[in-house]
Amino acid sequence: MREAARNKPRLLILIVAYNAENDIESVLARVPRAMSDVCQTEVLVLDDSSTDATFDIAIRIQQSGRVPFPVHVLCNPVNQGYGGNQKIGYHFAIKHGFDYVALLHGDGQYAPECLPALFGAVRQDGVAAVFGSRMLTKGAARRGGMPLYKRIGNRILSWTQNKLLRTRLSEFHSGYRIYSVDALRKIPFHLNTNDFHFDTEIIVQLVLWRMRILEVPIPTYYGDEICRVNGIKYAANVIRTVMIARAQDVGVLHDRKFDVHRWSPYRSKVDFPSPHSAAVRLVPRGSSVLDLGCADGYVSAALRAQKGCTVVGVDKIPPEASGALDRFIEHDLNEGIPALDLSQFDYVLLLDVVEHLASPEQFVTQLQDALKLSRKTTVLVSTGNIGFIVNRLMLLFGQFNYGSRGILDLTHTRLFTFASFRRLFEQAGFRVRSARGMPVPFPLVWRRGVLTRAALAANEALISVSRGLFSYQIFFEVESLPSLECLLDDARSASAKRTAREQVTDCTAS
Repeated sequence: MREAARNKPRLLILIVAYNAENDIESVLARVPRAMSDVCQTEVLVLDDSSTDATFDIAIRIQQSGRVPFPVHVLCNPVNQGYGGNQKIGYHFAIKHGFDYVALLHGDGQYAPECLPALFGAVRQDGVAAVFGSRMLTKGAARRGGMPLYKRIGNRILSWTQNKLLRTRLSEFHSGYRIYSVDALRKIPFHLNTNDFHFDTEIIVQLVLWRMRILEVPIPTYYGDEICRVNGIKYAANVIRTVMIARAQDVGVLHDRKFDVHRWSPYRSKVDFPSPHSAAVRLVPRGSSVLDLGCADGYVSAALRAQKGCTVVGVDKIPPEASGALDRFIEHDLNEGIPALDLSQFDYVLLLDVVEHLASPEQFVTQLQDALKLSRKTTVLVSTGNIGFIVNRLMLLFGQFNYGSRGILDLTHTRLFTFASFRRLFEQAGFRVRSARGMPVPFPLVWRRGVLTRAALAANEALISVSRGLFSYQIFFEVESLPSLECLLDDARSASAKRTAREQVTDCTAS
């Protein structure tokens, strides 16, 4: 029997309580005894510095032995808030090796009798959390006494959150949940707010970390409990949270609690207006190309497939896609230009590379030295535009946050405007043949369709009005100017030819 008990998963029922002296005994008594048949169940009553007898009553119940599970009772000496209280409880669950933690409210708003249904759902493979939803069963919220304004607010907020997060939850605002403790270990819930929108932030984290969430219908109960939530403030915080998460996903803002580190910053942009597609369009068919910082080889693969080009790629790590290159050279560009005869190439690509280098000036000078004897090689180069209007607005509101991707990528060492990027190349001995602004990569942000195409067209129209303000990226076509030694050789050659012609003319005249 003891061995069988040890093999059962461990569940902690976390009861967050504040001034719940009238309900805490009933909540504890209603926890189904049958839970012990499927798991090793323990209860933690976490009193958030109540001003009534909540803690004393919970202690008496603990000492009476009326609850058929081990009961822990703790009291915060300082009120931590709804979210802060949960953080402590989840930390307790992690520290003491529980497998699951169920969140219950001490005021009895959520039925403990539903615990078996939620627990059965969370034990399915790959499930990180199960939420009790009052909105899954049509009309249940109304029959349970949820006020009309709360039903409407819940619907509107949940609809908005689903749209922004691309989810399909029936409700974001239920406080009845069971989490896998393993899932909690993987997300930085400790960085979340201590306020009531903690529940929204933890949902956002589960979604961003691509963890599976299930919903189970639960009954709605509204009694004489005191609502301590400021509805307007709560709604504003909820919308602000999901908008920050969405903005971070597209590289506009950065918040550590939503920093997933999931994606590669290098994604194909060859099929919409971008430096990738511009490079593929400009390079003539059959050209020889050197792709410095080739990453996963998206541009190289397109040049080979669409233009029949011969492409040599250089980067620290080989591209994952096979067949993207004719030849790969493993080399860290921070160590300079690889030992190659660059004059053999018609084009050199530096797409979204310069901003990652420790010393762009030194690298560009070395590139010019390597190309100074070449009269045919064109360099195509791009970088983010720090003068982009979104960055300026962020500065206006006191924001300058680096993130996982975008113009303020954490891996970027330098930031450029059109003017400073031009100076970088001109002062190294290049001539900028053409300069173009690139729009925001909307297709990487939204589902592709009419709205995405319209956004790209609108952005390109704005770029034609103010390139420095509305360009998300800078794209230059540059060529190496001949060195002074080359110019001196040209002068000597031209002088010799002219002298020879004059000598011929003199001989003919005489």
